[in-house]
Amino acid sequence: MSGTNQRIDGKRLWDSLMAMAEIGATPKGGVKRLTLTDVDKAGRDRFRGWCEALGLTVRVDSIGNMFARREGRDPKRLPVLLGSHLDSQPTGGKFDGALGVIAGLEVMRSLNDLNIVTEAPIELVNWTDEEGSRFGHSLMGSGVWAGIYTQDKAYGLRDVDGVSVGEALEAIGYKGPHKAAPFPADAYFELHIEQGPILEREGKQIGVVTGAQAQVWYDAVIIGQDSHAGTTPPSARRDALVAAARVIERVDQLMRARGEDGRGTVGFLQVLPASRNVVPGEVRFSVEFRHPSDAQIQGLAESFPEEARKLVEANGCKLELTELFRIPAQPFDPSCVDLVRQAAKRLGLPSREIISGAGHDAVYVARSVPTAMIFTPCKDGLSHNEAESIMPEEAEAGCQVLFEAVVARANRAL
Repeated sequence: MSGTNQRIDGKRLWDSLMAMAEIGATPKGGVKRLTLTDVDKAGRDRFRGWCEALGLTVRVDSIGNMFARREGRDPKRLPVLLGSHLDSQPTGGKFDGALGVIAGLEVMRSLNDLNIVTEAPIELVNWTDEEGSRFGHSLMGSGVWAGIYTQDKAYGLRDVDGVSVGEALEAIGYKGPHKAAPFPADAYFELHIEQGPILEREGKQIGVVTGAQAQVWYDAVIIGQDSHAGTTPPSARRDALVAAARVIERVDQLMRARGEDGRGTVGFLQVLPASRNVVPGEVRFSVEFRHPSDAQIQGLAESFPEEARKLVEANGCKLELTELFRIPAQPFDPSCVDLVRQAAKRLGLPSREIISGAGHDAVYVARSVPTAMIFTPCKDGLSHNEAESIMPEEAEAGCQVLFEAVVARANRAL
């Protein structure tokens, strides 16, 4: 990398990533830090300790979001935010989310090392429950903060054991005293692994993220009739699983009809009564579509429910389809995106513009605060998997771009 004498410490960054990965480590080399568990508390506590050792002031809001503040020269300036999340999937990798938080920590450490006092304050954020893997609602902390969901709704969500979000926050001591609500901020930057194969395929070290895809998510329930597998002839069958298979095939067709930008996924499937010799009478499954174009998602949201209903009824079954949410495409702030673009160029790092295929906290933060994201490659595009992997030099490059963009924003002329 060229272009600056102000260097982050790549080895310290990597060592800290590995230290965080010890918390919730799995036998296959990944992590299991489900949100608001004792393991998540251990990660939060370590993060808090690191921040306080730097002289940062840590505050926690009522949904558990953590903010670590480094003061600037001008107390009247709005803070520049950076961060991501520390919670993981049940079989998650070391870098999804954690890279953005620990890289933000390295930015703070490097500012201290270099005796840099920025004009604006800088705040490092660990958002609560980005993954949604425990309580079934992703982007929960940033969603409540941004006003997308009410705090009462979030507090009432329960895991499979019946524990509510509110109870879990109390149990680990992270139901903070500060209100979870947007506050005035100058910008937000989030570093994240791409979670896809594009950067690696093209040999690019930095993804300049210009925005995030539109999405629509559904819960589907198909009701047929349980019956004996050996005695029920085809004419008498109301096989809910066959009807579900027809719908799932249609999801795949609709995705592929939209080319490489199309996304359509059924990631959860529950068959009842789940007996080898019973024709399934009920199937529950998830459906989601994503696309960079709002118009494409709008079109799918208008046409898919009726198509699915016809397919199900043609198999003698009934469909209950519930739209969970619809997220519009979220463009990021052009001036913040340009700071990322210029930092990569100044450092001599091969980069390309890219749309985020995944949902990130940045998508909700962007509704209140000028936002940009930075992507780094990950091996084979693999994420939400214990084998998720990046190289130390990729982490360092992404963190250096983050450093450059954040400092430039915090020192910009007003």
